[in-house]
Amino acid sequence: MKKGIKQTILAGTVLIAGGLLLAACGGSNKKEAALDEDKVTIGVTSGPHQQILEEVAKQANEDGLTIEVKTFDDYNTPNTALNDGDLDGNSYQTLSFLEQQAKDKNYEIEQAFKTVVFPLGVYSEKLKSLDELKEGDKVGVPNDPTNEYRALKLLEEAGVLKLKDGVEVQATKNDVAENPKKIEIVELEASQIPQQLGELAAAAINTNFAFGAGLTINDDAVYHEPQENNPYFNVFAVRVANKNDKVIEKLREYYQSEETKQFIDETFKGSVVPAF
Repeated sequence: MKKGIKQTILAGTVLIAGGLLLAACGGSNKKEAALDEDKVTIGVTSGPHQQILEEVAKQANEDGLTIEVKTFDDYNTPNTALNDGDLDGNSYQTLSFLEQQAKDKNYEIEQAFKTVVFPLGVYSEKLKSLDELKEGDKVGVPNDPTNEYRALKLLEEAGVLKLKDGVEVQATKNDVAENPKKIEIVELEASQIPQQLGELAAAAINTNFAFGAGLTINDDAVYHEPQENNPYFNVFAVRVANKNDKVIEKLREYYQSEETKQFIDETFKGSVVPAF
């Protein structure tokens, strides 16, 4: 190979390597840089979380802070997008769900502050009470970690089944120790359960998805978690590097304002409860 050609190839290789290094550094900076204090992008699931964030955005806009709302229809993508730097924060999940995802997927995200509680309810188009369940009936539960455990615990409290001693938030239907009526536990993607309700005897449905289907805790649930002192509070999540950014404190003030509390109380009438 001629010397001139060899030098050209080496120079090109150095340029490419340098470009890749800069690109990698750029991605890292995006995830670690302080958040813009004038505009942020926040992810939510559709339904109540979206409605609450839109109310928060109105308050923020009056002070010159623009909140771009991005809506998702599943429980996994918003955390991936946040961890990867495509979102500045998200608001849609319980603390236990966030901590489990961060552990399982090595996400560098954590809670910044509490938002609301969505009491989990069991709904049915066929039953007035879970006491009416018959042998072999199908009961739907969310299939994601923590939410399935939460649904199974609710069924245990209702006397439908009993879980094995010592089970934790990763529990599934395989952790049921006693099932007197031989209920068939059907694990489904959380957002799809309302559409499947007619094919089930009953189902535990997360409130945001229940609300989107026109179901409310007080009017439609045949059994539900307590609305006060509920341990499954939702949180606003951020990347660890941004937890103490000034704009996050501003967002906390808007989320936990009297205006937001009044909006939640009047709009959701007990299906969503302030956790602050």
